[in-house]
Amino acid sequence: MRATTLASPARYRPLVFGVTRVELRGDDGGTQYLKADQPLGEYAARMTDRLLHWAQFAPDRTFMARRTKNADGSSGDWRHISYAEALASARNIGQALLDRGLDVDRPVVILSENDLEHALLALGCMYVGVPYCPVSPAYSTVSQDYDKLRHVLSTLTPGLVFASDAGRYGKAIAATVGADVEVAINSIAVDAYSVRASTTFEQLVSTPATPAVDAAMQATGPDTIVKFLFTSGSTKLPKAVINTQRMWCANQQQMRQSMPVLIEEPLVLIDWLPWNHTFGGNHNFGMTVYNGGTLYIDDGKPTPALMGETLRNLREVAPTVYFNVPTGFEAIALAMKDDAQLRKNLLSRVKMFFYAGAALAQPIWDSLHQTQEAEIGERIVMGTGLGMTESGPFGIFVTSPDVRAGDLGVPTPGLELKLVPVDGKIEVRYRGPNITPGYWRAPEATQESLDDEEFFCTGDAVTWIDKSNIHKGLKFDGRIAEDFKLATGTFVSVGPLRAKIIAAGAPYVQDAVLTGINLKEVGALIFPTAAVRQLAGLAPNAALQQILESSPVQAHFQKVADELSRTGTGSANRIARMHLMHEPPSIDKGEVTDKGSINQRAVLNHRDALVTALHGGTLPFAILAKAKA
Repeated sequence: MRATTLASPARYRPLVFGVTRVELRGDDGGTQYLKADQPLGEYAARMTDRLLHWAQFAPDRTFMARRTKNADGSSGDWRHISYAEALASARNIGQALLDRGLDVDRPVVILSENDLEHALLALGCMYVGVPYCPVSPAYSTVSQDYDKLRHVLSTLTPGLVFASDAGRYGKAIAATVGADVEVAINSIAVDAYSVRASTTFEQLVSTPATPAVDAAMQATGPDTIVKFLFTSGSTKLPKAVINTQRMWCANQQQMRQSMPVLIEEPLVLIDWLPWNHTFGGNHNFGMTVYNGGTLYIDDGKPTPALMGETLRNLREVAPTVYFNVPTGFEAIALAMKDDAQLRKNLLSRVKMFFYAGAALAQPIWDSLHQTQEAEIGERIVMGTGLGMTESGPFGIFVTSPDVRAGDLGVPTPGLELKLVPVDGKIEVRYRGPNITPGYWRAPEATQESLDDEEFFCTGDAVTWIDKSNIHKGLKFDGRIAEDFKLATGTFVSVGPLRAKIIAAGAPYVQDAVLTGINLKEVGALIFPTAAVRQLAGLAPNAALQQILESSPVQAHFQKVADELSRTGTGSANRIARMHLMHEPPSIDKGEVTDKGSINQRAVLNHRDALVTALHGGTLPFAILAKAKA
């Protein structure tokens, strides 16, 4: 494996990049094919082999840890589980699953958040070849109609449904889980629902393992389905992405080759990213198991209510690499300015930051670098790339520390990219061992996702960072399905324009949805960050609508709108009007995914009346940009 160090110690904390050169074939202007100039190395046949390896060679190393809960609900001390303990628990749980006759047609469904019981149940399923599916907790705890949860259950026909406690998940289970499906609960609350719980997690994990467990493990192989992960279902009902052992293990080896930092020293993660999503559940959970790492479960989240817990954990746990979404890094960048302990601990040994899920505004990036240079005299590389649930998810990764917002990089070893001209853009398509074999019980959807050469069609558009130097790789150019035409016939490229709005409005803009399909001009629905409250000068508990309609906030965004208008070069990239959204995007309606990214089409579909009022001039507190002189 060729590895090139492109970092200057005086500027960046040294980081090795595993892939820095690519091979391109095909005609310029037509379909082209891009791949790394190094082959994919050998990888494990199944993730279970890696669990067995670490349980043998590092039995006492912490596999995972999570804070306990005190009687008053506050967080307590860390509870650790070693690799030896994880393996023993997985074998016992595997026996319990075999006793129930569970299999691919009657898998395990996990409804609740990241916790140690969730992790052990997943390992137990993995060990004996029973597929499992972590489901978005929001489908049970936020949703009011449970339509997506019903769809998940009807698609998978589970034989066992697990949730962390009856108090939070009882109502959803009672409404959606058939009486013939066994329910397991970790903590049984004293309520009317508790009588439904026929099994406790303790019963599963205390089932004595027999030789049948190891025989079942030996019967699994690269083609064994290890889990199902559902897509976000932004415009349609979610699809169950099949994840095989080959797909997961190949992707972990690809990550090791693209990011050698993962194997330079024992890996330590502190992570909140949900396991029902591929970033948290495949990328980071899998990274931990495959590389013998230690994962501290962060019960925080980049929301005003929970970010404090994340910051508390980062003051205590020093990661070797750190993963988050843009809203998380935004909050960390703000907190590090005044929090000396946070700066000291977080930056003490971290070799790389990594973001995914949505665009990271360049001002946030710059703020992080400024703090790092002041604290440790060098910058931490901000890694990023592109992938999706169907690619395992890792697919494309940057090639050097010189990364700017929107950069993606080059394909990981073993993954071939097909660059196809579509409607004036270039769609990137994937083919490799880390690509899903399809969608569970949805053959038509599977076939629709593949082209005539069996490349997976992503719908993501890309362009070259520097066309004169292909080895710098690709940058993001939006989603092809999100782009639209104005009444003039001019195409609006949503991705770059959206990123421009977020950058211009930083740190007060979390996301933006562009409007104006078949109209004369482009508008924007602005979803603000929590920092916008600082502009208003109102009471901390003031309603968000009151905040957004206050004179200081309106005046600030008037300046943003005017600047965006001034720098626009034509109707397709000039923001003519905008509205600040006090109603957050809805998970039930598919407007937002678990990782926090917003689906443009879903928002436009469900807020059509608001968009009509914005462009019709009847929407109160709409902000109209000054016309260019």
